[in-house]
Amino acid sequence: MSVLLAVFCLGAVAALLVAEHQDRRALKWLAKPAASAAFVALAVSEGALQGGVFGALMLAGLIACAAGDVLLISRGERWFLAGMGAFALGHGAYIAAFLTQSPEPKPLVFVTVIGMVAVGAAVMRTLWGKLGPMGAPVAIYVTIISIMVVASVAAGEGDGLYRWQLIAGAVGFAASDIAVARDQFIARAFINRLWGLPLYYASQLTLAASV
Repeated sequence: MSVLLAVFCLGAVAALLVAEHQDRRALKWLAKPAASAAFVALAVSEGALQGGVFGALMLAGLIACAAGDVLLISRGERWFLAGMGAFALGHGAYIAAFLTQSPEPKPLVFVTVIGMVAVGAAVMRTLWGKLGPMGAPVAIYVTIISIMVVASVAAGEGDGLYRWQLIAGAVGFAASDIAVARDQFIARAFINRLWGLPLYYASQLTLAASV
């Protein structure tokens, strides 16, 4: 079932890319919610409902992100702000989930903190002149994303492969947000969605499978 859900999700993402390229609004409203529902269903099929606090928090994060996906279908600034809020809640749920996994102050955590501060500063410097009244919300959002990545690196429970699964999902999710920011504030272009959407959904599938 999990494999079928992952394949379905990726197929829906392919349809979504066609819709974005051809600006087919009806297909966007069909494909994007379908792809997002698939990663939520994958988490449920992997045992999120029986996964204790970690599973419940991860599922809450996935649901919040799925809601954000739907909100971002509309291009208006209010819808974008609402979608960003939903994603911030999703990131927050992921942070809480990662912190249940016996976080450890290992050297890689400190390296990640430095790296995320640098990346966050670079992103804000690039965007700042184009954000206007969205400056403060975007700055808060970038901070939450950065904390999520650090929390994924700090997670200490499980074997090495499992820890890297959390890190890969969190880093991929954060990287995909760069495509969203570029498309929203710098230049609307299909290339942003061409790499950002597959990376986003692959990252959510990775996180969903971790439960």
